[in-house]
Amino acid sequence: MSSKLKNFGLIGLGIVAGVAGSVQFSANAQKDTAALPLEELRQLADVYGLIKSDYVEPVSDKKLLTEAISGMVASLDPHSAYLDKKAFKELRESTQGKFVGLGIEVGMEDGYVKVISPIEDSPAYKAGVKAGDLITRLDTTPVKGMTLDEAVKRMRGEPDTKITLTIARKDENKPIMVTIVRQEIKIQSVKGKEVEPGYAWIRVSQFQEPTVTDMAKKIEGIYAKDPHIKGLVLDLRNDPGGVLPGAIGVAAAFLPKDVPVVSTNGQLPDSKATFYAQRDYYSSSRSELSDPLADLPAAVKKVPMVVLVNTGSASASEIVAGALQDYKRATIMGTQTFGKGSVQTIRQLTADTAVKLTTARYYTPSGRSIQAKGIIPDMIVDETADGDGFNALRLREADLEHHLTNDKDKSTKVESAKGKLDELEEEQRMAALEKKRKPLEYGSKDDFQLNQALNYLKGQPVKLASAVKIEDKTEPTINNKDAAPKKDTAPTK
Repeated sequence: MSSKLKNFGLIGLGIVAGVAGSVQFSANAQKDTAALPLEELRQLADVYGLIKSDYVEPVSDKKLLTEAISGMVASLDPHSAYLDKKAFKELRESTQGKFVGLGIEVGMEDGYVKVISPIEDSPAYKAGVKAGDLITRLDTTPVKGMTLDEAVKRMRGEPDTKITLTIARKDENKPIMVTIVRQEIKIQSVKGKEVEPGYAWIRVSQFQEPTVTDMAKKIEGIYAKDPHIKGLVLDLRNDPGGVLPGAIGVAAAFLPKDVPVVSTNGQLPDSKATFYAQRDYYSSSRSELSDPLADLPAAVKKVPMVVLVNTGSASASEIVAGALQDYKRATIMGTQTFGKGSVQTIRQLTADTAVKLTTARYYTPSGRSIQAKGIIPDMIVDETADGDGFNALRLREADLEHHLTNDKDKSTKVESAKGKLDELEEEQRMAALEKKRKPLEYGSKDDFQLNQALNYLKGQPVKLASAVKIEDKTEPTINNKDAAPKKDTAPTK
């Protein structure tokens, strides 16, 4: 059956309630099926038989086999999963930037669903759900004991249906109950404006199929109004990732033509690939003849840049930040990123089901792996003038159970969010400040990190974080002139 499977490759945060993921169609060859472990398969058959004959009530064959597949795949790493009919449909829809759900990016912590970030303007965002919230019940069902995929499935649903979340919030003494109406959410993945005369701000909230085209239009519009832009801020904070072509295209807009943007490596021959700043790699459609970046003003390649990142910046957004950092094209500012450096491939099993399997690690142009480490900014700047707030307590890849190791630096010790919880002396003070502070609107006058980025571009003082515990930052960079592929090297597809 394996030769008939249809494959998709994707890079994204992986687990998102109503978001995420993104697919890049490919034609990866598969290895021949290895010799089957007969003894272990006999044990599986024995257990299957015992359940069918001895369990307290009848269990369908489909349920047993589906759960066996799901458990087997989920045990590999946090981002591999079996996709049933509903989950597979949602994944395909999400690449188009629309889905039905609540609009929250989530992870697991201590058996509960932890909100990494509510998606801007989503039902959850409007209902007051905050980053750091722990969801303990979905309607009347306790979350404890569910897998993350199970919890996500319950949060998804039909349009205009309701679900009640029971939330434990760090600065509240009692549980909070929030009823949210599921809606079809259309995400505008790119925002942009001239925040001050001569200074532009472009925000990418997710990498979707239309992202490169939408970003190009935003940049063209900004330069049409002001051809003399002196500095540009690319905002990737809380961007969970998305389609790989989107990441390549965003990076390509600011890098020299044809340079390598990212490479991947895994067991399959086709997973050993390099992706360049070329139209073939970032066009949203292979049949599309025009280059969405063709009409960008030439000044975009040289305008001084700052890239804003934080703990919520993951995967595809880390590819962009890593590439711009390696080529010294931009100054990376903010806090250490999430650290998801793996590629997932969708193996379609039937017309309606698939397996999402981690098949490769990805690397920045200089060969760095950010897996379980993340991108370390050139300038560490807190989320607010008073400190990094709850951003410092967020989950990172290194906090997830059975995450992949960093094959380039296996000795790297990454500080976990749980460790930070024990060590931050000002935790209670920060909680009190967060309770009083209004939700941050990116791109507003009150956006502290954006203001620091603008100060840097203007040559003015920047308020750096006063106390940061972070890994030693020794990172290679590459020479732009030596980075372009040789003329006789054909693009890898």
